Amino acid sequence: MNRIKEVLESQGKTQTWLSEKLGKSYNMVNSYVQNRRQPSIEILFEIGKILKVDPKELLATNSRK
Repeated sequence: MNRIKEVLESQGKTQTWLSEKLGKSYNMVNSYVQNRRQPSIEILFEIGKILKVDPKELLATNSRK
């Protein structure tokens, strides 16, 4: 599970914006956001860089629930 949706919402950014920055389709980014598909480590690091957060912050842990 990832927290991409939470981070996007907290920053006021959209999935469309992220898909353009990543060079990925909206459907692919939506799959990441909805946790239907998990991004590769490389993509996770790229998302972290784009959102200016530590990639570890994009990973959900049980302690955050």
